[in-house]
Amino acid sequence: MRGAIIFVAAFLLFLVITLGYQGLPPAEMIYDAVGLPASIDYDVLGLPAKNLILAIFNGFIYGVIIWLIYTLAEKAGLIPKKQKAEAVATT
Repeated sequence: MRGAIIFVAAFLLFLVITLGYQGLPPAEMIYDAVGLPASIDYDVLGLPAKNLILAIFNGFIYGVIIWLIYTLAEKAGLIPKKQKAEAVATT
């Protein structure tokens, strides 16, 4: 569950960063490689569609990378796992 929170936090962080700075790699390279049009003339939620697409690409890519690093660090024991509380039965 913590891994999902890490992914969402990283996704939102890089989504906002990319909306402010569209030159953040690798979104532009992926956008060009897929063959999407170089200019899109309409806005989505008040933002140019191309900028929003680039932000989603970067958010997803960096979210997966950070989630993977977190998961590997947790498996290696660098991050302590959350321990479940043991219920003590009183009789």
